[in-house]
Amino acid sequence: MDLTQFRNQNDHFKIKAAPTSYDLGLKHREIKDRLAETMIAIKEEQRKLFADRRYGIVVVLQAMDAAGKDSLISHVFSQVNPGGLRVANFKRPSSTEMAHDYLWRVSAQLPERGEIGVLNRSHYEDVLVSRVHPELIAKAKLPGIDSVADVTPALFDQRYQDIVNYEQYLTHNGFVILKFFLHVSKAEQKQRFLARIEQPEKNWKFEQADINERRYWDDYQRAYQAAIRATSTKANPWYIIPADDKWTSRLIVARIMVERLKQLKLAFPVTAADQEKMMKAAMASLAKEKD
Repeated sequence: MDLTQFRNQNDHFKIKAAPTSYDLGLKHREIKDRLAETMIAIKEEQRKLFADRRYGIVVVLQAMDAAGKDSLISHVFSQVNPGGLRVANFKRPSSTEMAHDYLWRVSAQLPERGEIGVLNRSHYEDVLVSRVHPELIAKAKLPGIDSVADVTPALFDQRYQDIVNYEQYLTHNGFVILKFFLHVSKAEQKQRFLARIEQPEKNWKFEQADINERRYWDDYQRAYQAAIRATSTKANPWYIIPADDKWTSRLIVARIMVERLKQLKLAFPVTAADQEKMMKAAMASLAKEKD
């Protein structure tokens, strides 16, 4: 599978032209088996990442509602040592978060070098939801923003540049950023919403707010297209993942993760000579102990 086909790093992205489904040429059982193998590979690379401590991985997940972000996280990272994994879920900003700059709450949840951090929604919410609902910015008490009329395209252009600079800053400090847009079709979203209503075991997932936001589908599509165009760079491109089939999207994301981790050429640190002496001494001491 050529993973480069999912990578976007230019300003010509057209969301309507991007596929929401993809045929891997595999049976369902084969996809699950390949995913299981790839999850083990992620686990092994994460162990070296944790021991090496030079790099941190920031996984950005953005999508329309019901695109499968939560289940992707639970499957793709299920083999990773929890001690080296952080998952942050971003909802509507709290009053404390609103009193800070919009990148503040994301910065507070970033992983350390040696860890994988997954952002379930992210700093991009502030150029997506806020673009569809500019009244959110109007309420933030920002200088020069007194009403919805003051929330202009220029403000979002400025934020796009802020985000590019912010991600470049993180890259300079050893953080690899992997940005995934799980691209689900409107028809598939409808089916998943219906399943949440019709299947009792999924009722707990139903939220009226999701149905309300569906009315803004076209607005969100335009917001995603603009954000992806403005923030896809050579160093930190967006990956557009067909998400109508959840198992397919999980495997594609997992494969991209492994490929990027292997590019770092991670390795366990070489044991220093004095450390080897201490280990030999410790082994001799333990051998003398009586059971």
